[in-house]
Amino acid sequence: MTRKFTWFNATSLTFAFAFLYLPIFILIVYSFNESKLVTVWAGFSTKWYGELLHDSAMLNAAWVTFRVAVTTATLATILGTMAAYVLVRSGRFHGRTLFSGMIYAPLVMPDVIIGLSLLLLFIALSIDRGMMTVIIAHTTFAMCYVAVVVSSRLVSFDNSLEEAALDLGCTPLQAFFYVTLPIIAPSVVAGWLLAFTLSLDDLVIASFTTGPGATTLPIKIWSAVRLGVSPEINALSTILISIVTVGVITAAFVDRRRAARTGERA
Repeated sequence: MTRKFTWFNATSLTFAFAFLYLPIFILIVYSFNESKLVTVWAGFSTKWYGELLHDSAMLNAAWVTFRVAVTTATLATILGTMAAYVLVRSGRFHGRTLFSGMIYAPLVMPDVIIGLSLLLLFIALSIDRGMMTVIIAHTTFAMCYVAVVVSSRLVSFDNSLEEAALDLGCTPLQAFFYVTLPIIAPSVVAGWLLAFTLSLDDLVIASFTTGPGATTLPIKIWSAVRLGVSPEINALSTILISIVTVGVITAAFVDRRRAARTGERA
């Protein structure tokens, strides 16, 4: 039985999309505003994009954020995959409940608590705050998300494939790298991308653990917005939105081509 697309559904959908995307559309439009006043339209101009390219502080913050995000995602993926493998494959062991609780706790813990606790830890250990402390802090909570994503794939993994590799002479480590890892690779990549996004977007934890020379882009934008929103911030936001849009469209295109190839083979 097919349901009709009523006027109520159409109205609800319109308001929902307007609520989500109208502010983004307005931000993009005003990034091309000639006036320095965000709310006053003075004509079309791309000068704020030029100003952004010459803003060394903003570009440096973007470079720091990218390096932190890549390093965090890599470390979190390695540690999170190891944690997921232990949780799923090791069965019952002494301390498993505590271990799993420590893995899942940062998922529900407020960012302020995580940031404050890590700040106190770094102070107690006399560790100077900088890029390394931000990476450690981001890895601490990002690896938990990777563990959840990878463990969900390992739960449905066919163990007989590993057993066959072991019967053919592989060591457990070789069986993992040659059999298990290629099969769970999509979930590992998804975990890496999730950790990269979380690190790229984080403001609260980074504000507690950052130091001189390690200002991330969210902190830089937050500091600039506190003094007033400028069209330069709108231009930066438009660039980030464009990058995300291109990434989503590319992923959808690749997924559609892969589905088409799978259908042809079937």
